[in-house]
Amino acid sequence: MILGSILNPINSAMLAVALIPIGQAFNAAPSETAWLITGLYVATAVGQPVIGRLVDAYGPRLLYLTGTALVGVAGLIGMLAPELWVLILSRVLLGFGTSAAYPASMFLLRTESERTGVRSPSGILAALSICNQVVSVFGPPLGGLLIGVGGWHWIFGVNVPLSLACLVLGALRLPRASTLRRQGHAPAAEGADITGMVLFAATLTAFMMFLMDPEVGHWYLLVLTAAVGGGFVLRELRTPAPFLDLRVLGGNLPLLATYVRQFLAFITSYAFLFGFTQWLEESRSLSPSAAGLLLLPMSVAAIAVTAATGRHPEVRGKLLAGSLVQIVGCAAMLLLHATSPVWLLVLVGTVLGIPQGLNGLANQNALYAQADPARMGSSAGLLRTFMYLGALAASAANAAFYRDGATTAGLHHLAWLLLAIAVLFLTVTVVDRSLRRVGRPS
Repeated sequence: MILGSILNPINSAMLAVALIPIGQAFNAAPSETAWLITGLYVATAVGQPVIGRLVDAYGPRLLYLTGTALVGVAGLIGMLAPELWVLILSRVLLGFGTSAAYPASMFLLRTESERTGVRSPSGILAALSICNQVVSVFGPPLGGLLIGVGGWHWIFGVNVPLSLACLVLGALRLPRASTLRRQGHAPAAEGADITGMVLFAATLTAFMMFLMDPEVGHWYLLVLTAAVGGGFVLRELRTPAPFLDLRVLGGNLPLLATYVRQFLAFITSYAFLFGFTQWLEESRSLSPSAAGLLLLPMSVAAIAVTAATGRHPEVRGKLLAGSLVQIVGCAAMLLLHATSPVWLLVLVGTVLGIPQGLNGLANQNALYAQADPARMGSSAGLLRTFMYLGALAASAANAAFYRDGATTAGLHHLAWLLLAIAVLFLTVTVVDRSLRRVGRPS
């Protein structure tokens, strides 16, 4: 489960150091190579809930093996790509292929919990969260090492042995659908709502395309989102076996609140990560390597707090603590200037690393407790979708405040926005009384 679930973050992180050499190899501008990032984000945000629903319908084994096999194929295509558009296609395939492991893992954890009587596998959930954070930290250095050894092609080629390892382990260890049926945990029998999935994918793709470049001239994307989204809602309300049961989802207010918190948390996380890094390089005049070193304490803090609190299944205390520390960290960004001492820069980053560890883990544990067991795969996929929507909203915020470059004034304007989002995150947490029951003994 861990090996499969890190395929997505490792491919996201390694590309950060490969954009320049790829652009040089294909004589492509940054606006063109940016589609390598966009392609993975869109494919993952669409693919996670869609493949998650297929996991619910057919079990984790088939989808896990198919997805990880697609990762190997995408790696080969990327390694041998003769043109940039082929490389972009490889990233889209990587996005879909890496979307299978996390929903499959959450589905399997739920069925194993019911089989063994272990109410909350908090240790395993914490391990999944920690490994994803570790990979995000060490992905760029790994990408740099691979590029130094064999060129940018190897950040795609490394997916081949990873895919093979997942295929071998998955074939040996993942339960077959017949085994799940004998244990009384048969996958949902109604099959897949293909039409609903297509409408959902079209709605989300149009909306994400607007978020990537939110300009007045792109108003038609919002109209398209509303039109296709309306068709999706009508379809799901009328079909007997919907892709997303909107009546059940609409009645599950605690789960909806978890999705909102995930969205808000990752706006803050990604906006600070990219906005602070750009400011360090442009206004503080640090090199990319020095800026990366200054961000390491933030990542270490996130990993440490996840490891320290991971085995405790209660989530309300983590979310309250995370939201309060998040408010302090966003307010501290207002103290930063081009002449700020290094210790203050490290301190602000470390403080904002704490809520990253607390909030991400708590939202994952909350979803595990709140989601309908029969729809655990699609529910877990939607959690990742809201994460990527937050990342795209953060990208739009950075672009809006850094129109004239990553200035200190732009950083302070960004800080005020993040402070407001952090207060909203705290409000959503405080009013959600259902969190008191998550992780507590019956």
